[in-house]
Amino acid sequence: MTATTSEQSATGLHPTGPRPVDSPAPTDLHGPVIDWFAENARDLPWRRPEAGAWGVMVSEFMLQQTPVSRVLPVYEQWLARWPRPADLAAEPPGEAVRAWGRLGYPRRALRLHGAAAAITERHGGDVPREHAQLLALPGVGEYTAAAVASFAYGQRHAVLDTNVRRVFARAFGGREFPPTATTAAERRLARAVLPEDESTAARWAAATMELGALVCTARRPDCARCPIADLCAWRRAGSPAHDGPPRRGQSYAGTDRQVRGRLLAVLREAVEPVPQAVLDKVWDEPVQRSRALDGLVADGLVESLEGGVYRLPQGRGLGR
Repeated sequence: MTATTSEQSATGLHPTGPRPVDSPAPTDLHGPVIDWFAENARDLPWRRPEAGAWGVMVSEFMLQQTPVSRVLPVYEQWLARWPRPADLAAEPPGEAVRAWGRLGYPRRALRLHGAAAAITERHGGDVPREHAQLLALPGVGEYTAAAVASFAYGQRHAVLDTNVRRVFARAFGGREFPPTATTAAERRLARAVLPEDESTAARWAAATMELGALVCTARRPDCARCPIADLCAWRRAGSPAHDGPPRRGQSYAGTDRQVRGRLLAVLREAVEPVPQAVLDKVWDEPVQRSRALDGLVADGLVESLEGGVYRLPQGRGLGR
């Protein structure tokens, strides 16, 4: 599988055609980045052979919008309790929400539970190898399907997370930051710069992600440690400052997200359904508190029972 001429031409990166001024040839970057990764990659549990495809999938769900330091302890506990998809699928979905702890964005826990159930029912409990089958799992989007196929099975896919997008924006585009949302042009670029060999492409995907996480960071890029600093289009252009829309960090204090988190914290600790009066103590402002609780119910993260009590969703596990 190789990138098409139309994809390469659309990015200006065809190896025999014109490239943007000071933009490096992809083949010039492959070796230095992959060699750097071999020397500097973090020893993370989902990168070890024993993690398997399920361990990779769990990590990819957890790492979305959440730093590695917060994911590590939850990941270890999760895999110890549910070493296979069938183990998770046998439990009620509320147990996934409970075990998710304070990772944030808890709907990911429900989606991971749904994916585990589908893997158990459709694929005999083994995470499928084919990209199309991964993409058909509930809660699995293009990024996660590509990441699992690449990192677990060594396949050739463009894996575009925030870190990779930032590396590509700087190295190839000469811009400090990528667009706010992933664009079609970024996807074409990511496919065009993939090494042709499958195993090398999988290493490239992991290496560019690690480079963005450790060196080519958003706030303080450490260009002195970068293996491609001399080739980087952004550096060659004088490291121009971002000239697009303002990049605002996500606020948390006082938001509905904070209220939802506090409500879920009470429900995670509870063995029995929790009365409304107990949840009322979580947040003083009644309108916001009610809106947050209603949102949790609407999202399937909380069940409302008769008598004004609430609990984590029980649903139906697949049984053991």
